[in-house]
Parts: sequence; C-alpha cells; structure tokens
Amino acid sequence: MRKKLLINYNNNSFKKTILIDGDKSISIRALLLGSQAHGKTLIENILLSEDIINSINCLKKLGIKISLNKKNCYIFGRGLNGFKYRKDITLDAGNSGTFARLILGLLVKSPYYIKLVGDKSLSQRDFERVILPLQNVGANFKVNDKKTLPLQIIGSEFVNPILYIENKGSAQCKSTVMLAALHSPGQTIIKAKKSRDHTENFFKYLGIPITVKKDKYNDEIKVRGQKMFKSFRYKVPSDPSSSAFFIVLTLLSKNCELKIKNVNINESRIGYIKILNKMGAKIKITNVKIKCGEKQADIFVKSQSTLKGIKCPPSLNSNLIDEFLIIFLAAAKAEGVSTFSKLGELNKKESPRLKLGSKLLNQLGIKTKLTNNSLKIFGNPQIELKKKINIKNYFKDHRIFMTSVIAAYTFGGKWEIDDFNSYRSSFPSFLNIIKKLGYKFKIY
Repeated sequence: MRKKLLINYNNNSFKKTILIDGDKSISIRALLLGSQAHGKTLIENILLSEDIINSINCLKKLGIKISLNKKNCYIFGRGLNGFKYRKDITLDAGNSGTFARLILGLLVKSPYYIKLVGDKSLSQRDFERVILPLQNVGANFKVNDKKTLPLQIIGSEFVNPILYIENKGSAQCKSTVMLAALHSPGQTIIKAKKSRDHTENFFKYLGIPITVKKDKYNDEIKVRGQKMFKSFRYKVPSDPSSSAFFIVLTLLSKNCELKIKNVNINESRIGYIKILNKMGAKIKITNVKIKCGEKQADIFVKSQSTLKGIKCPPSLNSNLIDEFLIIFLAAAKAEGVSTFSKLGELNKKESPRLKLGSKLLNQLGIKTKLTNNSLKIFGNPQIELKKKINIKNYFKDHRIFMTSVIAAYTFGGKWEIDDFNSYRSSFPSFLNIIKKLGYKFKIY
C-alpha cells in the first residue's frame, strides 16, 4: 500500500536560518562533465536525491567509476568519449528529464545501440525535441510513434558540427547539443531562446572553448569541440527552486522570518523572486559572491500581511518554469486577479502542471480560468479552510507534492496527500526542514 502524508493545520511561527539541498540542475551537469574530464573530479555538496542516484548508476553502466562520501562525489573521468560501450546496455533515468535528455548528447559516438528508459511520468514526456537536433549531429534512433521513452540511440564515428535553432526556451535541448558538440570537430552554433545558462557557465569554468552573445530575447552560443579538459573541483550551491517553497511558506504565514544560505541566484533561476517582490514581498538578497562560475547569495524573507495580484510577464516564464506552482499558490492568497500566459511548456514537465495546478487551487476553493496555455487566478487573502483535502493522481510530481504541503500549512484544513515519497526525486531533506521549522505531520 502506498504511504500517505497527513497534515492537520497547525498555526506556527518561526525565526530560522536553513540550508537547502544542492542544486539539481548543476549536480547533473557536474556528473556529466566530470565523466568527460581527465582524472579525478570532486563535486562537493552534490544533491543526493533519487534523480542524482539514478544518474550516477547510469554513468557507472557506461564504465565511469564514481564514489560517494556523504555529500562529496568523486568521479574518475576517462576523457572525451571515455565511456566503455558494450552491447545491450539499458540506462534507467528514473524521473529525471534533465539527465535523460542531456546524456543523449554524450552518446553520439556509441558504436552500439543503447536503450534509455524512465519511470511512468518520464515515459510520457516528449523526446522529439532532442532527437531531431541529435539526428543532424549524426546519431540514429529507434523510437515509438509518440517520440517518448523507451528509445534507443546509436552514434556515429563522425559527429557533425551544426547550426541549431532552439525556439522553445529549453535549457535541456540547448545543453544536449552543447554536450554533443564536445565530440565534434569545428564549431557548433546554437541560436537559443533564453533559458537557464548553467551549461554555458560550466563550459567557461572548465576552459572549454565557448563564446556567448546575448540580446534581450536570445543567445548565440558557439562551441568548438574536441578540446580535452582536466578534472576539476566544484561546490554545488543550494537549489533556488527548492528554496522557493520555503520562501512562499514564510510569506504566507504569520510572524515568520527565514534566512536561506548559499543559494544559487543565477539570473535565469530567480524569476520567481522578481515576481514575488512585484506582488509586494520584500525578499532580500545579501552576501553575493561568485563561485565556480555561478552567483550565489543568502536570501532573507519575512511574513507579508498582504500580497497583490500580478500580470506575469511571459518574458520571465523560462526563468521560473519550475516555480510556477508555488507562485500560483501565492497568487491564490493575494488581493485581486493574477494572470499567467504562454505556459504551454508547463504541461510538458513531470505532469501536466498547468492543468493540475489549476485543479489544486479549485480544491482550495479558489476560482480560476484555465486555457491550454494560460491561467487566471482570482485571489482570496481571507481564505481559511476547514474541510478535508485529498491530493492524489498527480503523476507523483514532486513539485505538486511540495506545493500541497505548503498549502496545507498556510490555507488550513485537514490534508491527505498520496505518494508522499515523490519529493525524494529532487529534495530529500524537504520534510526534515519542515520539521525544523516546527511543523507537524504524520505518515501512514
């Protein structure tokens, strides 16, 4: 029988300083690039979630020696194209779309077909978006009509440098082509709609030949391949997406103050802070520093008696794609109407998040107006639930689970949330931090 989380609303106030788990996006990129470096790489503060453990196990199947000592990860890289290929390899990415899409970029020289699989949720997500550019690079695929997992990839002896136009604002699509470009002679050019730039920053940090030209909406990225790079040492900052849940918990609670230390504040990851501040929050960023090519800082937030509705600029969508659910929750307790548009990509995450986010708010008694790519939320600052709320059939989406937990502690009511272990895919210390802040729950 699947375990459930039971929460009876308990009023609570806190004044705490916390540390959030390591950034998931960066942890996965560190593993992949460490596998291509020459020598022993050390990744400190790596996220030890299910997604990362699955990623490590896949790399081990490809002949990369990896060891863990608490939150330190040692990768014994074999250089570019250093994987040990053999017939009948199956890689299980679990729930991680980032690893599943990015690893394909490093398999473009495999002499044998390699099978890539994932869990039920990942197996419903679109892979055509990375298959098409990698076919131009030289890879071949065996795939079903829906272009979803499972699939098989076989590489080519010659990897083509290509011109790739990325117009979805997907860091995963951009990054898999960049990783493939490492194996290509000549120069790969990517013209990409703005999205997370962790891969670009990592390339610069490692001395991989890369140039980036930016304008307001797009980036032009040029990567020159076949440049060997040495092992490295990298300390992963705390995950801003995970931090967002506790920032909103603090904002929507009474008499609370919270400091979160050493958070990644990459400009492509803090769109949600900009939105919350526009809604009336007073979130402060202090102690800013750059480490390993990424900006990090401490974040301070305190309770806000009133938030106001917002018309979210679509230009910020790619900068808060993983935080929309918790932003929706803040909008539900804000004064006035909030509108969010051009959100089609949100339904291509671990679940149809736009649809399920609207459904969650409706369960809370919040009126919404939903279309295929937009959501209007009619906020109600006075709402205080007395009823029972049951959250189920949400594709085990970790962000829906965590948003539901924050809703339980800020909206009231008696909550029963199925598949509580879903949070372990991205944020294994989530419930421990909830306890540290003084909140209670039961598992049964």
